[in-house]
Amino acid sequence: MAIFEGAGVALVTPFKESRDVNYEKLEELVEEQIAFGTDSIIVCGTTGEASTMTHEEHLDVIKYVCQITKKRIPVIAGTGSNCTDTAVYLSKEAQKHGADGLLLVSPYYNKATQNGLKAHFKTVADAVRIPILLYNIPSRTGVNIAAETIADLCLHTSNIVGVKEASGNFSAIADLMNLTDGRVDLYSGNDDQIVPMLSLGGKGVISVLSNIAPAQTHEICEAYFKGDVKRSAALQLAAIPLINALFCEVNPIPVKAALNLMGKAAGPMRLPLTEMEPKNQERLKQAMKEYGIL
Repeated sequence: MAIFEGAGVALVTPFKESRDVNYEKLEELVEEQIAFGTDSIIVCGTTGEASTMTHEEHLDVIKYVCQITKKRIPVIAGTGSNCTDTAVYLSKEAQKHGADGLLLVSPYYNKATQNGLKAHFKTVADAVRIPILLYNIPSRTGVNIAAETIADLCLHTSNIVGVKEASGNFSAIADLMNLTDGRVDLYSGNDDQIVPMLSLGGKGVISVLSNIAPAQTHEICEAYFKGDVKRSAALQLAAIPLINALFCEVNPIPVKAALNLMGKAAGPMRLPLTEMEPKNQERLKQAMKEYGIL
């Protein structure tokens, strides 16, 4: 059983001008996502700026989101680290706080071998009971989790159930689905590739777009699962200009700017991320207007 099917939101973490976590706004964002049909909340991932949080903040945010979500939809906690001991600690604590699943990014900077990746992920998996999704995003981490490695982990580690794939390498993804006979929960990590990923047997998307267009992102998946592939593809293509604008600077700079433009008060980024360049913000604003959300 997949942790979820459909559109999961890679949720931003709203900050006050002081850069402290804005828990009031965080609750508003979670409630809005649930109201518009989002199928899962993914908290403290890349989009949630977990990399600039202390461990205490990281776990406090996970605990808070679990408390306010109240099991209405699954909460998946980002608990990956390039230090295996840290990933184990964060994962065990997230489980205690009520997370329904974990998202583990491949260890960054260290550039582990494939055997090292297996050992890392198995060590974390052995420390917890809840299901785990791997997160393959080599553009961020500097290391690719090979299809054979993902297949081995998903087939032979009981609580490693799937992968968020953001490599963009569809040949490798097709190999993965072939190696596992589809017995892996595959999620798109790229908003411009939802429908192609679903066509290979994907369960859905872990989405940045869903922060500002939750109903539309949910509908891309829902239409596909109902057999209306033509409508799903049309919805996907209609969102491409906005998706491109959301990634014209490094995530989550544009999506936080978009939320602020919508009056959602997501607040600033934490350094080393900075405010969006004016020309790119104009591009984003125009794309949002054309998409009908501004």
